[in-house]
Amino acid sequence: MHTIQERPVAIHGQAEIQPMMYFALSYDHRIANGSEAVRFWVFAGMLKGPESLLFEG
Repeated sequence: MHTIQERPVAIHGQAEIQPMMYFALSYDHRIANGSEAVRFWVFAGMLKGPESLLFEG
């Protein structure tokens, strides 16, 4: 995980400045297979929108 920095992003066709953080995953395929890495990415996606943990749909 990197530091949070303000970056320009497109929202509804308009450029806006939003706080962004880069998140990277690397793993040793001899220890963890691809399905475990995908499960981790699903979890990481929930961090992007934590309200999805509280509210469905």
